[in-house]
Amino acid sequence: MSVARSGPGRAIYAADVSAPTLLIATPSCDVYGSDLQMLETVRAVRDAGWQVVVTAPAGGPLAERLTHLGATVRVVPAPVLRRADASPAGVAALVGRAVRALPAMVRLVRSVAPDVVLVNTITLPLWPAVARLVRRPVVVHVHEAEDKDPRVVRRVMAAPLALAAVVVMNSRTTLESLGGVAPFVRRRSTVVHNGVEPPPTDPGPRARGSRARLVVVGRLTRRKGCDVALEAVAALVRLGYDVELELVGSPAPGGESFVDELRERASRPDLAGRVALTGYATDVWSALERADIVLAPSLGESFGNAVVEAQLACRPVVATGVQGHLETVRDGETGLLVPWGDPRALADATARLLEDEALAQSLARRGRGVALESFTAARYREEMSRLLGTVAGRAHR
Repeated sequence: MSVARSGPGRAIYAADVSAPTLLIATPSCDVYGSDLQMLETVRAVRDAGWQVVVTAPAGGPLAERLTHLGATVRVVPAPVLRRADASPAGVAALVGRAVRALPAMVRLVRSVAPDVVLVNTITLPLWPAVARLVRRPVVVHVHEAEDKDPRVVRRVMAAPLALAAVVVMNSRTTLESLGGVAPFVRRRSTVVHNGVEPPPTDPGPRARGSRARLVVVGRLTRRKGCDVALEAVAALVRLGYDVELELVGSPAPGGESFVDELRERASRPDLAGRVALTGYATDVWSALERADIVLAPSLGESFGNAVVEAQLACRPVVATGVQGHLETVRDGETGLLVPWGDPRALADATARLLEDEALAQSLARRGRGVALESFTAARYREEMSRLLGTVAGRAHR
């Protein structure tokens, strides 16, 4: 593989016809959990000498980062499963989108001729079929553990995984969630925990001011429990604690009305002047540096990158005891766990850390140690590169 440079410090990888090729199908070019893990996958295989083409139904902010790593980005409309599709009308619309998209998807795979097709998330049900139609091995990377959905819905979502050579699960939670409704998945699955790049410098404890700052990082959605965090802050204020809350993130497409609800709630007298919605942070470490305590109030997580980011930033974490959080937080050792959807429990655990600085610092230090040992991006890149190389090697044989 040859490398050319364009501009100061920017590497542009020249094409190498002898290099293996990876085609990645992703549902968006956003910059949240599964998108960022996909970026680490690209970095891993580029370092191993692969050529990479990424296809998404639309462009987005991740496209520039992909291009910087030397990947080619191709916009090809492809059907993406949404919750709105869980109805007869939704299924009919999904089938119509699939029929219209199929020719362009097939043309892309034939033109790229990848050694492996990687489908990034279970929400792209047509891509495994297209890859198999064109006789290319397919790997599906599953980031979802939707155990609150009806079993029949989860079975339908799992069905395309039967076409995969390997299914990568981002946590044991995800494997158990899907394996419980589709046992065949277990035979072809492997767990590769998400990896997060640590901050560029070793973080230190924040010098607490007169008002303690709580931070939530993630999409501004009801599923992430942003409204629960606001009510927990209101409960803390009633208990006499001087606290403020920063919500770091942007809404999901179509979710602007929920953000309006958050702003309206934050404007009421008990929270006025205590809540800041600062939008998406390109540098999450700066946001975490401002935190005394990080809250992760999600109603469900398959893994929870935000928790690992907080741990790597050496900040104490209070998280809901759901799914993937149980793999990243050891209650009382690397963070505190509380029931989901319970503002008072979230407030009480936070108050415990506000009152016990020694406990807060102990949780932060231990959390960072475990995160550095188990959940770094370097470990993730090594595992994904080895796995994809193995799949490509089998296909050639």
